[in-house]
Amino acid sequence: MTPCTGRWLAVLPDCDPASAAAGRLLPRACHQVTHASGRPWLIGCWPVGSGMRVVVRGRDTVAVSGPCAADLSRLTAGHELDRLLDGAAGSFHALASLDGRVRARGDRTGARRLYRARVGGVSVLADRAHVLAWLGGAGVAPAHLAARLLGGALPHPLDDTPMWQDVHLVPPGRAALLDHHGRYALQEADEAPLTGGLPLEEGAARLREALLRAVAARVRPGEVWGADLSGGMDSTTLCFLAARAGARLVTATLHWRGPDNEDHRYAALAAARLPGLTPLTFPSERLPAMWSGLGERRDPGDEPGPTLRDRAHQEHIAAELGRHAATRRLSGHGGDHLVVPPAGYLRALARRRPLLALRHAAAHRARWRWSLPGTARMLLPAPAYPAWLRTQADRLRAATHDDLTTPAPDPWGPRPYLPAWAGRRAAELVRDLLLTAAAGAEPLAADPGGHAWRQQARQAARIAAHLRQLHSLDAPFCDDEVLDACLSVRAHDAGDASSYKPLLAEAMRGLVPEEILRRTTKDGCGLDWHAGLKAHQRELAAWADDSRLVAAGLADPDELRRALLSPGLAPGGCAVLEATLGVEAWLRDLEAHPVPADLRQHPKGEEYHDDATPAP
Repeated sequence: MTPCTGRWLAVLPDCDPASAAAGRLLPRACHQVTHASGRPWLIGCWPVGSGMRVVVRGRDTVAVSGPCAADLSRLTAGHELDRLLDGAAGSFHALASLDGRVRARGDRTGARRLYRARVGGVSVLADRAHVLAWLGGAGVAPAHLAARLLGGALPHPLDDTPMWQDVHLVPPGRAALLDHHGRYALQEADEAPLTGGLPLEEGAARLREALLRAVAARVRPGEVWGADLSGGMDSTTLCFLAARAGARLVTATLHWRGPDNEDHRYAALAAARLPGLTPLTFPSERLPAMWSGLGERRDPGDEPGPTLRDRAHQEHIAAELGRHAATRRLSGHGGDHLVVPPAGYLRALARRRPLLALRHAAAHRARWRWSLPGTARMLLPAPAYPAWLRTQADRLRAATHDDLTTPAPDPWGPRPYLPAWAGRRAAELVRDLLLTAAAGAEPLAADPGGHAWRQQARQAARIAAHLRQLHSLDAPFCDDEVLDACLSVRAHDAGDASSYKPLLAEAMRGLVPEEILRRTTKDGCGLDWHAGLKAHQRELAAWADDSRLVAAGLADPDELRRALLSPGLAPGGCAVLEATLGVEAWLRDLEAHPVPADLRQHPKGEEYHDDATPAP
């Protein structure tokens, strides 16, 4: 019997109308946990080692899904779950049926998400938006599809909007409540932790402890773990922390082509100092070319993601790690986003310490080659967030050469631009979304720099959720406790562009070799990126002729064909085109897999087993 590899979870209210959803889900699930009434509460597939734990206390049942350091045996009543989990390391969903009243939440970063939809007249929750879309028969929302053409410049709150109509995100960190009638409510937000006051040394000590705890929440002594070892500071940090926690590491190092690339040299230096390591190196010329597998249709995931270009790479690496018994894998993803704040902090710094702000702005300009006008804008007062969104709605097509070649961030984040191949309908839809958002949007922090830092962290967490779904990668940098540690530091200390990742370097001093901490370079895969596009030009031409984006009225066929066949000339560069390719691939995958791959039919007698057994 082939073991189920599905990863999904649905949460149902304790009422008879929820039986319609339960009846469709149970034949596709291998686990069920019931309310005290006996009605289904949790339904899904979660493999061994996923971290799901269930505890029954009288008529209360609680569950924690995902790596979590809390000791659930200390729980005496279901309503104490939040108190027990307060400050617990890890990344998890916290779920409770309190005599049939449901309370469910993910984390504050958004790496563990919950979605909601109305099914059969009641609200149902799930950790996969696609599961709810299938369950409720929801279609893709054209406006949100068009917005994904903005790529990494998708502003809050549009970046958290699910791709399907009538499927909604539960705000990260907020608790969803379902009563006995299946009605949904949102619990009031907890007070945000104080941020931004610690000097570098104190904040680094807090970050060090948070990362140690994040890795220890996942790794047990003697366990075999895969881990990315790029030679960069983020992945190398996790390898040393996992080794310290007692893991038997099997590491994967990619050796990109390019005469100046140094990742493999730094990775080898780190590997020589990691005890009991099994190092695997993958020269890019021995891997499938980038963009391989464009014609292969896979499960689409919950949204278009950034993994299309190296999807074949990751599958090859995962298979090799699996041959060495490493079925779980740590990734340094999120380090870039959390430990270094966006340059928006310069504005607040300019008001408090103008001379220091000028020195920081000059360092940023030198590192990132900002234009002089763009650098000057970074020091000027910012408009209110709703006003900024309205301005962006009116200038989606107004990208100048300076904006595309030497950009500096806008006050509240990267300026959203639609690519040249986006159609008129796409522009109208995105403009309407921005104007609607501006009518009620509140920033993630009152200060533009704080908002941009939090949004950057949420973007990392959203990608982390995508990577976990598709490649079983675990990203400890995206844990709540790590985010809190980073945000506790003065932004101008953590964001000082005259040194490389000063916060993480200070936090890891004594744990990671100094040669790694002193590194100031970062390799890229540009040669492999362009070589892969050239190798798959025939397939890209076919995509241009049969584009799903064009069929949806969201892309101009001639402009799209020109960009796909001459990617080096595409306005805005690689990142803009990559976002479009991700959306095109996602539509094709969704067309081929309208039912999520995780929702496979289980053979009769293998539908589910009840996990709700009383804990001692």
